[in-house]
Amino acid sequence: MLIRRLYLFLGFFFLALAILGIFLPLVPTTPFVLIAAACFGRSSEKWHNWLRNNSTFGPMLHNWQINRCLTLRVKTFALLSMLMAGGYSIFFAIADFSLRIIGGILIALGFFAIISTKTCEAREDNG
Repeated sequence: MLIRRLYLFLGFFFLALAILGIFLPLVPTTPFVLIAAACFGRSSEKWHNWLRNNSTFGPMLHNWQINRCLTLRVKTFALLSMLMAGGYSIFFAIADFSLRIIGGILIALGFFAIISTKTCEAREDNG
């Protein structure tokens, strides 16, 4: 019972990080959604199904679980948001040069991870 509650807590924790990742440049969304789904899968069928059927995260989870891929739309959004928000942070919001370098490295790693992930083929039914 304690392990189940721990997984449930972690599911909500990683889901919160994923939601933050939508708005914050250096916080990834997709890996945290995948981790949250795994935690919910071990703790709560209700929350696991909610996440899988969610209009924002559901298609991403489906593509990942079935095909181990991300749609071009998800990849484009992730890359552009990293470029815009991350670029702004590096050039205007962070004063310390070493922190700018670290931020640039993190953004570059994120770019590499997204670009190296297989792209799902477009489907007519948008599902």
